[in-house]
Amino acid sequence: MARSVLVTGGNRGIGLAIARELAAAGDAVAVTYRSGEPPEGLFGVRCDVTSSEDVDAAFAKAEAEHGPVEVVVANAGITKDTLLPMMKEETFTDVIDTNLTGAYRIAKRAVRPMLRMRRGRIILISSVVGLLGSAGQTNYAASKAGLVGFGRSLARELGSRGITVNVVAPGFVETDMTAVLDDAQQEAIRKSIPLGRQAKAEEVARVVRFLAGEDASYITGAVIPVDGGLGMGH
Repeated sequence: MARSVLVTGGNRGIGLAIARELAAAGDAVAVTYRSGEPPEGLFGVRCDVTSSEDVDAAFAKAEAEHGPVEVVVANAGITKDTLLPMMKEETFTDVIDTNLTGAYRIAKRAVRPMLRMRRGRIILISSVVGLLGSAGQTNYAASKAGLVGFGRSLARELGSRGITVNVVAPGFVETDMTAVLDDAQQEAIRKSIPLGRQAKAEEVARVVRFLAGEDASYITGAVIPVDGGLGMGH
């Protein structure tokens, strides 16, 4: 039977790849998007994860369409890169509010139905930057590192109820977000990756599919890097 799945930020990049991968596995997938159009072939719900009301409404629509949500992937995220001396306070707090507090809003709304079902999968999309650090990304790195502590604490809260919580930490992935870097910047990053190349979004999506599946039923509180070795040892 198809499970009800919700992927935030699922209209492009890693989120879209995850949504398509889970749909291909037979799940009934809903995706949230803040702007633009919903992706073709997937049930789309407009949602800004900085709004608890939006999050609640998105879950209600997904539940009405596919039933209680069993798998949640908190992927929605933004960057606002700048060096700390020039970083305005709202530039810091906006990124935290979307990337970290947004995941809190999503997980909090997801948990109550999962507790009733006594099963569920919560997967948080972090970043190698949260473990490794990156100049000019103190806000982004803080938000992504925060997901690790949040996810591991939640894994301890929910484990006895059959709900797993895991974190995926992608490295340098071919997406719209990384396409803005010039060739010299991209080449410099590639040189620091042991595998010598960027990841494809589908490679991250397949790890999420594994964590959402039966084969990962005894994995919780894990941080799984998909980074070609970039963050090794962190």
